[in-house]
Amino acid sequence: MSNVSRLSLSSNSQAATSPLHLLVLSNGHGEDIIAVRILQELQRQLNPPEIFALPLVGEGHAYQQLDIPLIGSVRTMPSGGFIYMDGRQLARDVRGGLLQLTLTQIKAIRRWVSSQKKLGHKRAILAVGDILPLLFATFSGANYAFVGTAKSEYYVRDEAGLLPQKSKDMRWENFSGSVYHPWERWLMSRRRCKAVFLRDALTTETLKQWPIPAFYLGNPMMDGLQPTFSRQQFYSQDSQQQETVRPFVVTLLSGSRPPEAYANWEAIMIAVSALMASFQERNSIFYTSNRVIFLGAIAPGLDSHILSQSVQSQGWRTESTCPIQIADANVLTFKKRNAYLLMTQKAYNDCLHLGDIAIAMAGTATEQFIGLGKPAIAIPGNGPQYNRGFAEAQSRLLGSSLILVEQSAEVAKVVQSLFKDPDILQIIAENGLRRMGKPGAALRIAEYLQERF
Repeated sequence: MSNVSRLSLSSNSQAATSPLHLLVLSNGHGEDIIAVRILQELQRQLNPPEIFALPLVGEGHAYQQLDIPLIGSVRTMPSGGFIYMDGRQLARDVRGGLLQLTLTQIKAIRRWVSSQKKLGHKRAILAVGDILPLLFATFSGANYAFVGTAKSEYYVRDEAGLLPQKSKDMRWENFSGSVYHPWERWLMSRRRCKAVFLRDALTTETLKQWPIPAFYLGNPMMDGLQPTFSRQQFYSQDSQQQETVRPFVVTLLSGSRPPEAYANWEAIMIAVSALMASFQERNSIFYTSNRVIFLGAIAPGLDSHILSQSVQSQGWRTESTCPIQIADANVLTFKKRNAYLLMTQKAYNDCLHLGDIAIAMAGTATEQFIGLGKPAIAIPGNGPQYNRGFAEAQSRLLGSSLILVEQSAEVAKVVQSLFKDPDILQIIAENGLRRMGKPGAALRIAEYLQERF
């Protein structure tokens, strides 16, 4: 046998037995977290892949916490990744080196694919997010799969049909019969695209009109949200009595990006004050309520001292006793009349599960809260993320589960109206679960990738 033949057999044997080498591309903090959930499940599989990553937006801290090596340059742009909502943000990013960074990232991806090919490794790319990582994956030369987190048919239709087209933006979103435009569908229908995982069943069924390997395995955004307590903590044997005496809980979601999140918190605190005043009215459904608890789920990157000052300026005083148990020894507690306000930077999942309703000015957090079957009230802010355009689009995505108000003071009226009608709350619960999907998607996607690649 010639040396060439021996070398070929050796290379084929190595490729057959060596683990897959997987490169993950994502374009945002939320997308990084979704990707990491899938990667954690992949790492638990038999013969797990060798994993590499390239976050296209931001510095990829979620990957670094898992010790996943990054293959190229990373940098945080001035916009924080919200260029699609504001042309001025795009201009700032271009001045900040966006084009140079993009070219560097394209070269890094092609270099990685080429090196894996030379070494005889099985190789594939997982793109998570929107068209940018999908585009990079398509032209990488490797097989790829796509997790579409940014788009849903619910932006333009529901199960009954198309929504009223109130703006030019809505007509543009659906001009070709889907929120995924023809060029995106072309990228998803290439021979090397082995799977496209969509965030809901409606979007999946729509894309199946075209030769796209579309799958709905659940929504990874709903994974990893388990609370630290069991449901028995709230509901013992006499559940009806427990429901009567337990506090009414309002979760506060101000977003994660400073300085926008601080301005959002100010607006939320005005809503809290209006809500508390409404509880004192004799015709209020909460007039006889013993306690109300506001749970502030504060992003770790925010300065809690700044937020505390805003709370105290509304007449709240610090309190040493916390009225409920949550997974944060450093929770900040405030009291005003029969109400408590808690601020935590650790017990995010507990805040989602304990809340009966949310006052929300956030992206992912709002969707996750609603995905648990609960209503949220949104106050459009001044951006760059949670502005009027974003909030309006999010209300189409989430349907009846998200109620938009123009001013903070209007929150009180909406809360009173919602909780007078149990039928509406049941409809909202079913709607949220349907639109956001069941947990466990990360594991199901990981198992499919392991089998497919």
